[in-house]
Amino acid sequence: MIIAAAQTIPKQENIKDHCRWIELAAAHQVQLLIFPELSLTGYQREKAEELSFVPDDPRLKPLQELAIKHEMIVIAGAPIQLPSGLHIGSFILFPDRSILLYTKQFLHDGEELYFVPGNLHNPQLKLEGESFSLAICADLENPAHPENASKTKSTAYLTSIFYTPNGIAGGLSKLQNYAAKYSFNVLMANYGGDSYGMQSGGQSSFWTNAGEQKATLNFSGEGLIIAEKNNTEWTARIVTA
Repeated sequence: MIIAAAQTIPKQENIKDHCRWIELAAAHQVQLLIFPELSLTGYQREKAEELSFVPDDPRLKPLQELAIKHEMIVIAGAPIQLPSGLHIGSFILFPDRSILLYTKQFLHDGEELYFVPGNLHNPQLKLEGESFSLAICADLENPAHPENASKTKSTAYLTSIFYTPNGIAGGLSKLQNYAAKYSFNVLMANYGGDSYGMQSGGQSSFWTNAGEQKATLNFSGEGLIIAEKNNTEWTARIVTA
């Protein structure tokens, strides 16, 4: 099994950029690809409603077609408008044309002015014997979130974030601790460049379920963290465009 995280520089109207990374991942036989938080729009609180997506949004069609073509699960972030309000969420696009949603359960200070939290969309993904739980940014700051993922017997924790240089060290430490404590394999996708007037901390990474950090990207710039499972052993490598 091969999974990957894309460290990108999200901005408005960047569907084509997502397609480029999906094609690169497909060239490396990736079966599941996760992008950072709000990857389809960039992190923009005040413009989130204007830029928001709906569950059957036609803008997703190029990503869905590539998910089908390459038999890949694609996880991309966006502000998503639901009956419950505007959520920070992820679209999970499957090769069988189905789409699931994940919505951020815990918000950073200030996000509550624009978004609502929600736990009604919290799927567990299955792939070749592994069970994946999702998290978005502030989710991982609340210990209840990974604990709940552990209670569902998840074997992997997929995290989409936008952490700055000031916050990334703490985030990396938490994810490494979760990997060891809950026997998760942890894959994290962060921004590789500025957004919302803030620098990104980069360092997208993969940890094994023993808490061993197998690969990490630089503070800035784009690339893929590709993690591969052979029998029960995981390895990871970096691919840049």
